[in-house]
Amino acid sequence: MTKTILAILFTILISGCSKSIKSSSEAESLDSVISRFERTLKDDLAEDNIDGSISAAIVQDNKIIWSKAFGYSDRTSKTLADTSTIYRTGSITKSFTAFLLMQLVQEGVVNLNDPVETYLPEVKQLKGYSASTKITLLQLATHTSGLSREPELEDAAAGPIEHWEDKIIASIPTTSFEGQVGKNFSYSNIGYGILGLSLSRAAHKPFMELIQDRIFTALKMNASYFKVPANMSSHVAVGLNGGPEELETETPNMEHAGRGYKVPNGGIYSTPNDLAKFIMAMRGHPALLSPANLKIMQTREVSGMDNYGLGFFINKDGDLEIVNHGGAVAGYTAQLSFDRNGKFGVIIMRNYNFGETDLQARSSELLKALH
Repeated sequence: MTKTILAILFTILISGCSKSIKSSSEAESLDSVISRFERTLKDDLAEDNIDGSISAAIVQDNKIIWSKAFGYSDRTSKTLADTSTIYRTGSITKSFTAFLLMQLVQEGVVNLNDPVETYLPEVKQLKGYSASTKITLLQLATHTSGLSREPELEDAAAGPIEHWEDKIIASIPTTSFEGQVGKNFSYSNIGYGILGLSLSRAAHKPFMELIQDRIFTALKMNASYFKVPANMSSHVAVGLNGGPEELETETPNMEHAGRGYKVPNGGIYSTPNDLAKFIMAMRGHPALLSPANLKIMQTREVSGMDNYGLGFFINKDGDLEIVNHGGAVAGYTAQLSFDRNGKFGVIIMRNYNFGETDLQARSSELLKALH
């Protein structure tokens, strides 16, 4: 009896040790993958050789497990980038606009299949608009509205942020249909501009306030803005626009005042650590959206397309599904990606528009290694 009990205890002890060894090995593997990712970013930055900066963060479940910055946020003053350095997100803003849409759907303020003209009757002025080309909020959010990528209005993407709504209204009569409504995927910046203004009309509140109150404040994204306040301007990385031999900072600097209509589709400033909180929210931490509504955003079939959901691209590689969106504006590039069915997510942000780091490829490589 005693020998039997001892044998059982020995088996339990060995089993516990094995689990401990396995956990330690997995931790080392995780550290190894992250170290390789860090070295790659450093090497890329050195290869680009323009004294720019790259900042990144990695999420596991509902916490940030790694966050670092490399290079200079301002190469003229030799200011080093750090984890509080702010960049422009570009089109990652579209994911926030889609998230706001689903919040309003969840509250019964709007329905996905509502015609846009219900909230924004000016949309009837679109070129070629008719009873057969009515577009819905869902179609705008999934880029299946058939609308052109940009309006034909001169300087539509220029001008102070305070007048972005006026630019949307002025852009609508100059915007055409490039495909059949609801049939084809056609990436449309102006479509997301129209979506943002429509949501504002439906909620009876300015769009930027809706995002601030419902997402930034709710997630404690305290370094995220549409217009960076004066006391935080020193944290914004200086954008380097153009190629390696023709860099200029004038355009990015000018665009801090506004990019015309491009607010709901490309207006957010943020940091990797703040965007990490948005990834957590996309996983229900905290539960700003129900699991069912989060699933809609991350489901390819919702748009009828192979690799797009609602405000996100979904790239499939074997059993790995990477939910992601990138962004690029003058002087800045960014990428947000996470494993839909796994634990990890990554954000990479940079204050220039070219170089060794293919942000989407680097993000996907990391998530595959962590999968």
